[in-house]
Parts: sequence; structure tokens; C-alpha cells
Amino acid sequence: MQNLVNEAPAKKNYEFIDAIRGIAMMSIVAEHSVAFNLTNIPFESAKYWTFASLIQFTKFGTIAFFLLAGFLISEKFADYSPAQYLRRRISTTFGPWVFWTFVYILAGLITLRIKARIYHDDEFNLTNILTLIKTVYLYTSYWFIINFLISITILLIFRRYLYSWYLGGTLMAFTLFYVIDIHYEWIDPRHTTAILGFVFFLWMGAQLRKYWQSIGRRIEKVSFFSLFMLMLLTFGLSLYEITWLHGKSIDPFNTLRISNILFSLAFFAMLLKIKNFKFINYLKPRQTTYGIYLIHYILLVFLFPEIFMHLPFDINHLALPLLVLFKIVTFVALYSLTLVIVLFIGDSKAKKLVGV
Repeated sequence: MQNLVNEAPAKKNYEFIDAIRGIAMMSIVAEHSVAFNLTNIPFESAKYWTFASLIQFTKFGTIAFFLLAGFLISEKFADYSPAQYLRRRISTTFGPWVFWTFVYILAGLITLRIKARIYHDDEFNLTNILTLIKTVYLYTSYWFIINFLISITILLIFRRYLYSWYLGGTLMAFTLFYVIDIHYEWIDPRHTTAILGFVFFLWMGAQLRKYWQSIGRRIEKVSFFSLFMLMLLTFGLSLYEITWLHGKSIDPFNTLRISNILFSLAFFAMLLKIKNFKFINYLKPRQTTYGIYLIHYILLVFLFPEIFMHLPFDINHLALPLLVLFKIVTFVALYSLTLVIVLFIGDSKAKKLVGV
């Protein structure tokens, strides 16, 4: 068999991978910041197009993370046995995830209890508690680790065929099923429950690593203008698909829309073309990215609303320029505060809680 993992390319230091990882995490925090607490935006209004554009522009992050993980995976598969690799992942990834999801659930229970006492609505009951737990693991940002670990396990099972195009074709077929299901909804169409929808991007990342020298040279030959036009075209297609799905789908901004997949790949290619992101190094992406992922959503859902409620204006009634400015400030504040918390924890004895 000519597709063994031990044929992976020699180890190299790819500093740009850490930089792109940091940028991808910024995009996810930005997406959540923009989308959070926005209600009743009239369809096809100026606000609708503005925020659809802002959200779409940040939608490349999830697919980028799977591509990056796949890029590095062949080296790990060669260094560790399947059991060793899974134990390592559980220690560095799953453990912190369990802790912070528990913190999220605890905060949700406290909030539910306080509201029940204030409004005397008897909402603090077993049904709502179970709904909260289900929501955390399936419909919040914490879905990613469940999907990621399952995807990694699938590649571990078929690690002998990591570089097989037959395996790639099979995984692509699963992804295409979810792409089509978004429009027909045979099963739950939300990308957070697409268990087999992202394995293909891990596999793609592995191929990118294996053929990096050849692909890197080809990317260097492509002009920035061509890549920009490709991004612009796929961005426009993404907005079209969003509006097409509006009112027809439970998740019109689904990450696995075919238009968003193409946009994400184009954006990723542009990042590979640029490659040099030295300013990102000051944010220590290798040490902080995972912690930011784990903590930022807790702050956004439970801390920021407590701050917003004291503002002397209704966010949803702000004029468009002010609303955009407010969302930008929200993103900067959320990312900065989370970064400070992660750096503090990372320098303490509790650093394992942020994957350090």
C-alpha cells in the first residue's frame, strides 16, 4: 500500500500555521460577537445586508481549523499509536472542554434559577435543565470539540489510508450529503450536528501537508488580484445562498453551505498566499487559541448582557453605523478580555485548563 502514514513528509516548522490559527479564532469570536443579541432585522433591509455580510466574512474560521488540524495530523499519526494519540487528545483537549462546558452549564442553571425567582414562572424545572444541557453540547460553540474528536477518531481508524483518494472521495460524499441536506432537511441540517460533515476537511489538510511544496509554489504563482476576485465571487454566492435559505432553513448561515465552503477555501488560500502575519505572534496564538475558544462564549452569553442592560439605549434600535460600531467594540472587548484571562490562567498552576 502506497498511502501509509509513515510516508508523511519530514517535520518542519510552519510558523504561519499558528498565525492562521490565531486569525481563524478571531473570526469565530467576531462571528459570535456580531450575531449575538440581534433580533428582528427586516429581511433585505440595509441592516440585514450589512450583518449578513459581516457574519459571512467571518464564516471561514471553522473550516480553516479543520484544514489546519489535518495539515499537522500526519506527523502526529506517525509519532503516536492510535491509543497514545487519543489519550493525548483527551488530556489536552477533552479535559479542559469538559471543565468549561460545566462552567457554562452552571452559569446557565444559576441564571435560570434567578429568573425563576424574579418572575415566579416555575421555569427552573427538569425539562429546561435538560434542554440547557442539550443546547450547550449541540447548538453552542462547544459542538466543535465533539465533532473534532469524532472526526479525528475516524481518521485514526482509517489511518493506513490517510493519503488514499478513495478515502477522500468517500469523506467528500458525506460532506456533500450535508451540503444538500441544508436545502431539503432530511435530517437536522445544522452544521453543529453534522457529525461526518467535517472529516473531509481534515483529510484535505493532510493532503495539503503532503504536497505542500508543490501547492505552495502554485499558490505563489497566483496573483493577489486573482485570489481576491475568487474571494469576492464566492462571497457573493454565499450571500445569495443565505438569502435563498432565509425563511426556508433553520440555519441559513450554515457553515456547510457549498458557497461558504468555496469561500472558506478561497479565504484560506489567500491566507496561505500572504503567509507572513508577524503581528499575530504578539497574541501568542499557539498558547491562547484554545483557551479563547473555551472561554469567550461564556463571557459573551453571561457577562456581556449584564453590562449591556445598563446601557442608555436599545442596541437593536441604533442607527446602522452606530450598530456596526457597537459590534466592532463588542468584538474587540470580548477578544481582549478573553485573551487577558487566558494569558493569566496560562501563567498559573491551572494552565491545563486552557490547554497549555
